[in-house]
Amino acid sequence: MIYKYLFGPVPSRRLGISLGLDLLPHKVCTLNCVYCECGATTDLTLERKEYVPYKTVIRELDDYLAHHPEPDYITFSGAGEPTLNSKICDIVSHITRYYPQIKTAILTNASLFFDTEVRRSILEVDVVLPSIDAATRDAFLKINRPHPKLDYLEHIENLIKFRKEFKGQIWLEVFLLKDYNDSKEDLSALKNAIEKIGADSVQLNTLDRPGVLSNLEAISYSELEKIKDQWGLPNVVIISPVSERENKESFREDIENAILETISRRPCTLTDLSHILGLHENEINKYLSTLDAKDKIQALNMERGLFYQSKKN
Repeated sequence: MIYKYLFGPVPSRRLGISLGLDLLPHKVCTLNCVYCECGATTDLTLERKEYVPYKTVIRELDDYLAHHPEPDYITFSGAGEPTLNSKICDIVSHITRYYPQIKTAILTNASLFFDTEVRRSILEVDVVLPSIDAATRDAFLKINRPHPKLDYLEHIENLIKFRKEFKGQIWLEVFLLKDYNDSKEDLSALKNAIEKIGADSVQLNTLDRPGVLSNLEAISYSELEKIKDQWGLPNVVIISPVSERENKESFREDIENAILETISRRPCTLTDLSHILGLHENEINKYLSTLDAKDKIQALNMERGLFYQSKKN
């Protein structure tokens, strides 16, 4: 069976062997973050609906788990905001009922947490990984480029509400970019917001591959360590180097080699590689990040978007 809405399992830095569930077309989201490795948002929306057919998702999931080893996690992720799918609650309930031994996780920007129904729909998930990149208005607009109806203060307050309602683990991700959200004011505001939210873990992350805009600059590991020390919060961790993915059992050298062979012939976008190799964009993204860390590829901004080509060393 060819899966349209499942991808992986992918070598995840945080979730081990993770089977991905993508509940949206590319690229429907509530934000248009400058660093997104999946590219620019083409449908900036707050509208919730059944973007992909629930019955097909369930059929794919049941077929996969009947014929493959169980993953460490089933993870709701993809190229957009998964809580935009109005059937996410039903899918979570199906997994909880029929596969209680498999943990679930969701990668979310938490922008829809103002909706009580959205918060309620993911209460059965084991691990929620929400993001907060800004606690000032200017930084929120600059780095996240949100839907016009979204507000950074409401974002923080709704994360606080969710923490009170949710009994599972919350791993809060903070994505830092130089000159976007790393000023003293921004970092101080983020610390205050993080303390109020009360997540189980706070994960500092930064750019490991080109984003939507060119010339974005990552925060160095030493700078991240300095920020962590300055915050003095007990539960802050820095996301481990992307190269550690190779140590995961799910890391496949054949996929890495297929990507290199393809882009050695001609530069390709992420979408090109997805079509050529028959793999989900999120799965390819994991390998592109690893190849970039190994200095085997380079990215070129061209008229049609971001192209990848093999690097001549």
